[in-house]
Amino acid sequence: MPVDNNLYPPYQYLPGWFFLALAVVVVVVVAVLIVARLTRPLVEAPRRPSVPATDPAVLTAQAYGALRAEYLGRLDQIESEYRAGTLRPHDVHARLSGLVRSYVNEYSGLEAPVLTFTELSRRGVSPVLLDALGRYYYPSQFDPDTMVDPLAGLAIARQVVNTWT
Repeated sequence: MPVDNNLYPPYQYLPGWFFLALAVVVVVVVAVLIVARLTRPLVEAPRRPSVPATDPAVLTAQAYGALRAEYLGRLDQIESEYRAGTLRPHDVHARLSGLVRSYVNEYSGLEAPVLTFTELSRRGVSPVLLDALGRYYYPSQFDPDTMVDPLAGLAIARQVVNTWT
């Protein structure tokens, strides 16, 4: 049997196959984009409440008054839970600390919930807040043997909420 020692080049594909493969890739990418667009949840623009044109100082005072009333209501709720016996003194102080810090944050923008006592004192916050944290909330949270009256803690929390400016 005769053997052919000549080398033959690989079979050359017609250019149409390349364009067909390219078209398939383009169709797949477009299909993925269409499916992603159609299955994406719709995001509605937040609606702004209609506020009557009033003096900004009046609106600010009303907003601060509403915020103060909301937090005083939360303090009343904590007190009622404590008097009902569903909250331990330790839990009362923990909730009061978080509540007072949140109020300061919402009222003034100060990042009180994440600042340490030292950082708060360096920023020159109200002495009433520092007193509340230092005398009432921290001792009962970090030393289980320390007994601090939760009602006194509630009173100082109300004072912080009523006097914060």
